[in-house]
Amino acid sequence: MSHRGFSHIGLSTLDLDKTRAFYEGVLGFKPVVADTITIQEGGHLRHMFFDVGGGQLIAFLEPNGVPDVPAKYDTGINRGLGVPAGFYHFAFDAASPAALAQKRHELRGKGVETTDIVDHGWARSIYFKDPNGISLEYCCIVGKLPDGEEMMLGQFTVPLGALELTDTLSKARSTGDRARLEVR
Repeated sequence: MSHRGFSHIGLSTLDLDKTRAFYEGVLGFKPVVADTITIQEGGHLRHMFFDVGGGQLIAFLEPNGVPDVPAKYDTGINRGLGVPAGFYHFAFDAASPAALAQKRHELRGKGVETTDIVDHGWARSIYFKDPNGISLEYCCIVGKLPDGEEMMLGQFTVPLGALELTDTLSKARSTGDRARLEVR
């Protein structure tokens, strides 16, 4: 079986206009398809796809008056499931450490709260959220990916708060604070 990446990821929003403003205006992803899906039993869905690069798309559905779909719900995924923000997230490729730093600078310049750059050893990342509360990441691979048995040996310790994608993880990693981060 061959693999070509994903076609698209489908997510939900309660405000497609606000979502478009963020993904197009802040992140710079071009909208490529927008349609309205009429539901026979009533209501409709607004649907929009954004090109995130590499031929891959991210799509959002906004329900409007659809029977059995609540008018309000947590679109951020994690809180609704009762898990920390880092559990369900989407990472976009930043290409290089310099491009990652530039992304962080641009996002902060547009008022988006981001973590500092987190060094994972083999990759570096920044974390932030969209207006729906969805956890997002820009990531770039900076080293050789481990292979064979080495692939399963990575271990480190972080405080529970780091799973909320705050600067706790960034600071522990950047300072090498062994009380808060233990690399084995």
